[in-house]
Parts: sequence; C-alpha cells; structure tokens
Amino acid sequence: MGGGRQRPGTARAVTARLKLHRRAVRLGGRTYTVVTPRPGTSARFSTNRFHGTWHVLSDGHGARFLARLLWGLAYQARPGTLLVIDRPFLVPTPFDADPADPIAVVPSWHTPFTVRAARDLARLGRLPASDGTVVWQTHGLDAALADRSAWLREDDRLPYRDEGHFERRGGVVALLPRSAREARRWAVQVSRLNPAGPHGDAEFLGRTFGSCFYASGEVQVFRSFHRDVAVARRARADVLACPDAPSDPAELRAEIWDRHAALDRAASAR
Repeated sequence: MGGGRQRPGTARAVTARLKLHRRAVRLGGRTYTVVTPRPGTSARFSTNRFHGTWHVLSDGHGARFLARLLWGLAYQARPGTLLVIDRPFLVPTPFDADPADPIAVVPSWHTPFTVRAARDLARLGRLPASDGTVVWQTHGLDAALADRSAWLREDDRLPYRDEGHFERRGGVVALLPRSAREARRWAVQVSRLNPAGPHGDAEFLGRTFGSCFYASGEVQVFRSFHRDVAVARRARADVLACPDAPSDPAELRAEIWDRHAALDRAASAR
C-alpha cells in the first residue's frame, strides 16, 4: 500500500495492473470502499444525456482505462466496493461545455447503491484523503482483446441477456452491470471503440426498454475529445459574455453549438 502521484511516464499507461486509490466513505448510512484513479492519471471523462440515453464521453485512452476498470470490477469479491470517477478526472461536455456528473461504476450483483448513497456522493464535492493504493488486477483482458470478436462469439454460446443499465441517480451517472459476466462483456465492448473516424465511435451498453432502439447507456469516444472540450469552453464563455445571452437552457445550448461550429470553421480556415 502507498500513496502519492503517478510518475509522468505512467500517467497514460493502461496495463494489466492499474494502481488506484481506495477510501472508506460513509454514503447513505453505510460504509463503502471507494476506489478512484490516482492523481496524475491522464484519462478524462464527461457525461450527458441524448436521445434518452446517458452517455459517458472520452477519447480512446479513456475507453481503454474504463475497460480495465470494468474488467477488474468483475473479479472484485468484496461487497460494498464502488469505482468513482470525479473531479479532477471530469471535464465539461465537448459539445456545449455543460458540467459533467460524477460517475460511479457499481457491481450491482452484490453492492447496493441507493439514491441516498448517490446523493451523498454527489454532495461530497471532494473525497476524503486516500487510505492507500490498491493494485487493480485485469489479467485475462489482454487475452480477450487479442481477438475480441472471437471472445464475444465464445461468450455468446452461453445464454446471455443484457440486464445492467446506466441511470442518473441522485446526481451521479451510475453504470450498473448486473453480473460479473456483464462487467467483463462491457469491458470488451468498450475496449473495441475506435475514435479515429470523423464522428468517433460509440457502444450501446445495458438493456433496452420496450420498443426503444437505444439502450440505457452508451460510451462514446472522439479522437478530438480534448480539443473539442477546449473549444466548447471558449464557445460557452463567448456566448455568456454577450449582454443578451439567453437564460433558457435550451436556447443557450443552441447558441453555444452555433458558436462552437463558428470557432471550428475559423480554425479550419487558418
């Protein structure tokens, strides 16, 4: 066990043995072991809701990091453990710089996560000091990733049904796989994301509801994620600096999108 910041050379490393921080945190009347990225981790995430679906947004590096978190969670035998991604690993959305919600990844097959617990987590603002470092083992994921399609085909030979889901609960976007198998499956699906295309890439996760095409959750990645976040921040600041900036959230968002597009065009022209 130990603490401290990661060395610069390891900040972007996504290996089979991640080092994460752990804390004992009282939420909703019970004590959880809260596991978080260590300071210096370069992965960044955002959240939003679109087409009735909660999204976790990042780049390719963030997707690989999230995949490791999900895979390791499948082998976490201790009930009461939560993975939490909060500040400083959250950034505004890359579209309109709306603030992101904290993200909790919950092994819901043995860990309850009530609205009260989520609300307490959202209200913390800052987590308490780390109690130490935990080595997050993800052995087996590399073998699955060597031929992801073959792994998924083999997994499909067993009866399977999506039961987990994403939801915003008490101010937290919660990823709630319903079994260890589903957590592993989500890990392999997320690791397949390729942000190189002009519109990035996305993977639906969790069950659908009724006749709705969209699943309850989606992980979406963009090659230009960090640049787009910076442009969205500037676009929002420019719109809010106008004396006639709209007070209606929908109108404000539309103007920020327009300003974002104008900044992109100007950058392309240069």
